[in-house]
Amino acid sequence: MYPRPTIKHCKLCGSSVHFGIPEDGDTKLRAICSNCKSVLYENPLNVVGTLPVWQDRVLLCKRNIEPRKGLWTLPAGFMELGETLSEGAARETDEEAGAQYKLQGLYTITSVLAVGQVHFYFRAELTSTQFNPGHETQEARLFLESEIPWDQLAFRTVKETLQRYFEDRKNAHFPLHEIVLHPEAR
Repeated sequence: MYPRPTIKHCKLCGSSVHFGIPEDGDTKLRAICSNCKSVLYENPLNVVGTLPVWQDRVLLCKRNIEPRKGLWTLPAGFMELGETLSEGAARETDEEAGAQYKLQGLYTITSVLAVGQVHFYFRAELTSTQFNPGHETQEARLFLESEIPWDQLAFRTVKETLQRYFEDRKNAHFPLHEIVLHPEAR
């Protein structure tokens, strides 16, 4: 099933919450403050990143942090308040890969229902093969399609994005993909 609610206290007054259907016509189970009666919402977290490419190679980063430390991923992370999708993707690419690139269009939007996240990947054209990864990355490296460590990818969203990219590259056409990863599909 979907993630269970995790709110325990009201973010406005600090009182405990109970779960119920608000009386305002809402139809979903929500956290309701026992004291001030505020309705508290839990919404998906946004993960933003890039699919950086140099000619026929893709840039992957080997994670130096949990979860999935030591596995490969595209440069990405949680979006911060006050930034746009593209700003977040650029920041994460800078932090994780230290790459120089031109940001291109939004490429995949993946709803990860089991963990309440939405992952957004932009295509990016690398302008240099020099990388300066930050502390979250053990190594940043370019891979040909035949070299991708498919069994060592950190996240299914990365695998899904890479598979679509290599398929789309055959036709030199890169449409926006909306992907849904259901909890039961691992």
